[in-house]
Amino acid sequence: MAEHRLTPLQIHAFARHLLLEEKSAATIEKYLRNVRAFAGWLDGQEITKERNAAWKAHLVERGYAPAGINAKLSALNSLLEFLGLRDCRVKFLKVQRRLFREAGRELTKAEYQSLLNAAHRLGRDRLGLLVEAIGATGIRVSEVRYLTVEAARQGKAEISLKGKVRVILLPGKLCRKLLRYAEKQKTASGAIFRTKSGREMSRRQIWAEMKRLCKYAGVEPGKVFPHNLRHLFATVFYRACRDIVRLSDLLGHSSIETTRIYLVTSGAEHQRTLERLGLIS
Repeated sequence: MAEHRLTPLQIHAFARHLLLEEKSAATIEKYLRNVRAFAGWLDGQEITKERNAAWKAHLVERGYAPAGINAKLSALNSLLEFLGLRDCRVKFLKVQRRLFREAGRELTKAEYQSLLNAAHRLGRDRLGLLVEAIGATGIRVSEVRYLTVEAARQGKAEISLKGKVRVILLPGKLCRKLLRYAEKQKTASGAIFRTKSGREMSRRQIWAEMKRLCKYAGVEPGKVFPHNLRHLFATVFYRACRDIVRLSDLLGHSSIETTRIYLVTSGAEHQRTLERLGLIS
């Protein structure tokens, strides 16, 4: 039986495969990071189902969160399929769906407003508008580039990602703000959120600018990151219309189960719901 050892050339070929599969840049980066971590642990040994299971056990022993371990295993299994080693794939950890989120990570609407106020006080117009745009539409940080002058004029953005195209409607008030900002920056067409050199803002830059805003807004840094604005949008939208199917479409999810994760509330809110039931005399 032929031995299978993981080489840098195979990892490079896997990266090209992910590109051809039209995976997002963030997904490719995450998969390659996890595959390289596996390769480092494997240290030139043959790939076998037993060793793959041992890596999984190693991750558990190191105290990684179950969701994080499953993300690493997803990357590994994808690599194994690419290499034609389906029989070497490993099973995911069984994770019970959480009933509520950690309170320390839940961004409230009041904290969101504090971020906007701080950005405007500091004269950080671009950052304030960016936070507002993500919060008001629920788009992914990788989809910010689709907020263009043309989209603001039409009142809708056509987003093409992960092999799917979806159209999101932009609130009229947001469109007016986007167009005013674009005019001020002398941006006649294309992406509205750009660096001083005219390039589109990167995920890393957006993340870093949001983190720096925290101390001025009085909001815990652990709550402030682009994806949490998406969670806030999902929570507020669902409370307003109670339509999870519509919300799933807006967020671009292929499964409603993914959308359910976004609607998990904090333990404190769950406790208040139990108190309102009035089942204790």
